[in-house]
Amino acid sequence: MKFSFSFSLIHLLLVLIICITCVNLVQTTPTKIGNGYSLIAIEESPDGGLIGYLKVKKKNNVYGPDIPDLQLYVKHESDNRLRIHITDAEKQRWEVPYNLLPRESAPSLKQTIGKSRKSQFPLGSSQYSGNELMFSYTTDPFTFSVKRKSNGQTLFNTSSEDSDPYSNLVFKDQYLEISTKLPKDASLYGLGENTQPHGIKIYPNDPYTLYTTDQSAINLNMDLYGSHPMYMDMRNVKGEAYAHAVLLLNSNGMDVFYRGNSLTYKVIGGVLDFYFFAGPTPLAVVDQYTQFIGRPAPMPYWSFGFHQCRWGYHNLSVIEDVIANYKKAKIPLDVIWNDDDHMDGKKDFTLNPVNYPGPKLRAFLEKIHAEGMHYVVINDPGIGVNKSYDTYQRGIANDVFIKYEGKPFIAQVWPGAVHFPDFLNPKTVEWWGDEIRRFHELAPIDGLWIDMNEVSNFCTGLCTIPEDRICPNGTGPGWICCLDCKNVTKTKWDDPPYKINASGIQAPIGYKTIATSATHYNGVREYDAHSLYGFSETIATHKGLQALEGKRPFILSRATFVGSGHYAAHWTGDNKGTWEDLKYSISTVMNFGMFGVPMVGSDICGFYPAAPPLEELCNRWIEVGAFYPFSRDHANYYSPRQELYQWKSVAKSARNALGMRYKLLPYFYTLNYEAHKTGAPIVRPLFFTFPNIPELYELSTQFLVGSSVMVSPVLEKAKTKVSALFPPGTWYSLFDMTQAIVSKEPHYRSLDAPLNVVNVHLYQNTIIPMQRGGMLTKHARMTPFTIIVAFPLGASQGEAKGNLYLDEDELPEMKLGNGKSTYMDFYATATNGTVKIWSEVQESKYALDKGWYIEKVTVLGLNAIGGAFEILSDGTKVEDTSKVAFASEEHKYIDKLEDGGHKKSMMLDIKGLELPIGKNFAMSWKMGN
Repeated sequence: MKFSFSFSLIHLLLVLIICITCVNLVQTTPTKIGNGYSLIAIEESPDGGLIGYLKVKKKNNVYGPDIPDLQLYVKHESDNRLRIHITDAEKQRWEVPYNLLPRESAPSLKQTIGKSRKSQFPLGSSQYSGNELMFSYTTDPFTFSVKRKSNGQTLFNTSSEDSDPYSNLVFKDQYLEISTKLPKDASLYGLGENTQPHGIKIYPNDPYTLYTTDQSAINLNMDLYGSHPMYMDMRNVKGEAYAHAVLLLNSNGMDVFYRGNSLTYKVIGGVLDFYFFAGPTPLAVVDQYTQFIGRPAPMPYWSFGFHQCRWGYHNLSVIEDVIANYKKAKIPLDVIWNDDDHMDGKKDFTLNPVNYPGPKLRAFLEKIHAEGMHYVVINDPGIGVNKSYDTYQRGIANDVFIKYEGKPFIAQVWPGAVHFPDFLNPKTVEWWGDEIRRFHELAPIDGLWIDMNEVSNFCTGLCTIPEDRICPNGTGPGWICCLDCKNVTKTKWDDPPYKINASGIQAPIGYKTIATSATHYNGVREYDAHSLYGFSETIATHKGLQALEGKRPFILSRATFVGSGHYAAHWTGDNKGTWEDLKYSISTVMNFGMFGVPMVGSDICGFYPAAPPLEELCNRWIEVGAFYPFSRDHANYYSPRQELYQWKSVAKSARNALGMRYKLLPYFYTLNYEAHKTGAPIVRPLFFTFPNIPELYELSTQFLVGSSVMVSPVLEKAKTKVSALFPPGTWYSLFDMTQAIVSKEPHYRSLDAPLNVVNVHLYQNTIIPMQRGGMLTKHARMTPFTIIVAFPLGASQGEAKGNLYLDEDELPEMKLGNGKSTYMDFYATATNGTVKIWSEVQESKYALDKGWYIEKVTVLGLNAIGGAFEILSDGTKVEDTSKVAFASEEHKYIDKLEDGGHKKSMMLDIKGLELPIGKNFAMSWKMGN
């Protein structure tokens, strides 16, 4: 939910006013802003880093006076992470709070440099080496570079030549600028959140503005809901790929200009706090990045089921009807959602006494909980100003709201006039948790959906509640401002000298949000903390939910920042039911995996209504959305009904695609565990598995689930074929494992894709766990397992591996060693005519207590069994194999092998097994001819 203002009448009027008055619309920025700094002293710091002192070379007043003296701090914080921190040497400046994003502290200011007994570094060009990265510097002007130690490759270089269109280091109170040279063949990813029409790669000369904004995802190349000032840089050197990442940890608004051979940051406050992550593989980069910002949150098993929502489920009977229709259509459904329809007057933590009365809702929840379903509701941060509203009264009593000149700041959202909780205040976090507890007693929800937390405001400026009229009066659209407001431009915080490209029109940074001169706890300005609002709310919500019953929280947040994935999932916001939006969703989902937010998805079939017909698009969208990590159909109040059962053809596609998802649930859940332990994205670009193939670097129409399952969807209208790029090796269709595609080189292949078919392929050398599926995750996860073993087609020698993680999925922690989890590694080899498949189990008790077992092993790519079949369980030979049956079918492969030959190979099913998941097993046999 809800409406963005980008195309609203108000927004258009704002553009007109700006154009008419010529206020800041055309930026008259000189090409070069500053003259840089000189390094006048540098030495080793007590913690083994470097600490230096910079002095401005020549002052100017463009965007304000230069800060004359800066402190430089450099440290190799780990083998593969380098930090470079630059701030005012005399005065403390705003930084992302260390309690929100825990990390090592930078040195205190006013260090005595040059008098220490620590080793002095020469002021001439020098370097400071760690295990993987090297920091080099020059003194006058001060510049620095970061290089990869193994091959000397320059990753970041701030030097500026006269011919470059950017300055040396600029550091003013409200304007910081720094640039790096880049090779033209570097492939960059990240710098979100935005909708990228050119695909996943950062595109030269596209605008990249980072400032959390309630602006719908249908707006291209604009600042959207999240701020992630991180990019990954992929380079291919003589066929070998190297990846690294750069994070500028800064919450202030910024523009980032990528020109193809350089990148420039222009930031309106804070400090320059850079972190460099050495990689050298994409997976290693995300591992190192999430180790720093916080590992992705563990998600409950049920959250990997299918979710249904709509703004406009007017009463409980509509919800019940939706569930009944999903059952009737035999389409899986695990979670039913409410937008604000359940609320009393759109107020948080309330129930509508007529449409969602407490006793009836609790009876409904008791029923669906018993069946295994779950229920999530929306919660916006704005608390209605209403003296009869208990949540508001307790908030006032606890003094929890953001202030403007000492009084709670007044804004307007769905309830009308609201105050916004200040989540930087510890008292607010306690109050918020208590409100969650009270609401959970009223309605035992299973998770919270925190929306509008950029933060969104229907009004702009300093507002008061009108005394002569009701606001809102219930007759017009709820998103039209009806408060009495005046613009706030009297401070430099409301009207900074440099105008970031907010909303794509250099809108005032307080437009449709909290006035940026408002204050948080301890006097923190909204100007600095704006993009942290959703992040701080997420942390408070996580704490409140976890305190309820000690369960693993499920939170879906629209606004995100660096580290949000440690607490919450994300959806890509208000999209539209168009083919373009379907295509864009893939890039955004893959980007968030790199941002450390792997539980992500887009509104399936589109949130905003589009011109009919929607049926064909919805068919194709569920074929993509069934493989999003977070899979939810959601629609706007004014959209036609678009639940998956509304059309017979869509219902068929849903049964097919979601049927495969539910069979793959153990695979998805194991990826959830891997994400939590290593940051590995659940959905990722193909170059994560095949980094040495440059053709994959901008591929944005296909994606991998994990390392080895490739989805190649139809993304265009009226198409029944799809051209898919296949990396070298053997790929088996998951819907018909007798079909294989083989190649020695990357190549495109045209695949049949009738309306109800999505192409999903499994890569060689892989073992994945599957189950029988079902209508609910609760039932699907208790069915017997099938283990799929994929060898290269026709191979006489080969190996494969995979894994499986199982646990009591609502425990707060996702780990081994608590008696409530089991982990298995699977291995397979084919060598010297013998095939062997085996497992190695850790923490067997949980799986054995649950009674899980493997009923079938499917082996792809080898010849049939020739004899000497044997099974061991925990090292003991299984004597009775009378129930074991073998079935084989020859593979059909489309492409001719490069040598023009034909290698006979089989899909082999070994059925009738009863191998306990909690026990080590081994099976072996001789290959036939």
